[in-house]
Amino acid sequence: MAWHAQLQLDYRLERQRTVARHLHQGPLRILQSLYPEGDAVCHNILVHPPGGLVGGDTLDLQITAAAGTHGLITTPGATRFYRSGGEPAIQRTQIRLSARARLEWLPLETICHNQCLAENRLTLSLAPGAEFMGVDITALGLPHAQRPFKHGSFQQHIEVPGVWLERGRIEATDHTLMQGRGGLQGMACLATLFFVAGSPIDRTRRQTALDVARTLIDAHPLRLTAGATSANDQVLVVRALAPLVESSSDLLRKIWHGWRQYFWQLSAAPPRIWAT
Repeated sequence: MAWHAQLQLDYRLERQRTVARHLHQGPLRILQSLYPEGDAVCHNILVHPPGGLVGGDTLDLQITAAAGTHGLITTPGATRFYRSGGEPAIQRTQIRLSARARLEWLPLETICHNQCLAENRLTLSLAPGAEFMGVDITALGLPHAQRPFKHGSFQQHIEVPGVWLERGRIEATDHTLMQGRGGLQGMACLATLFFVAGSPIDRTRRQTALDVARTLIDAHPLRLTAGATSANDQVLVVRALAPLVESSSDLLRKIWHGWRQYFWQLSAAPPRIWAT
């Protein structure tokens, strides 16, 4: 039986505190709000009790942040797309930020199991003055378990309408893409960190943020397969290819720490669940 789960998560400002209000249908939950940084930033953990998606499953997330709020969302484990019998499994996330709102979207990796048919869509809408920082890490197969991604497909769609569109499809049987020097070079992990603003980012501010990221990349073991760029005056992107999830997560978290300090003057505040 296919699951169709929905979650509506709204961040609001109540008595100068960011609070999370939510409604759900099906197996998708938000755990208790945490405030390790004080009332200004609300940390939440998104939980999908079944632990993964099979063909025909759909997860729909609708997230909004009111003016002046700051939310941080992560997950307790990987999102898993399992083998499909013919139908695609779909995760759709729509995020809308009001003026001066901030959101950190920091899920753990997405694992594409062999023979999955998967689609992961993220759509962002930012009002002027809003800012967003997000992570997307995709692992193809399970290299440690000797279970490679030999058959199946994965489609990724990240969009800020009118500002930025990234869309790609990975077919496991496309040898040129999977193994070629102009493709994934045999790497099993693709990782992206992106900063998006609702208003143009000053050129000096963008360049300094890129310098922060590039300094951290240069000091990291993935320096030959990672890079940072500004897609346009509202978007900054860091990309990395890695043989395993752990090294890419380590690099992106270091840059997330650096950008958090630079853009928002906030110290690193890793969600507590990452340490468990």
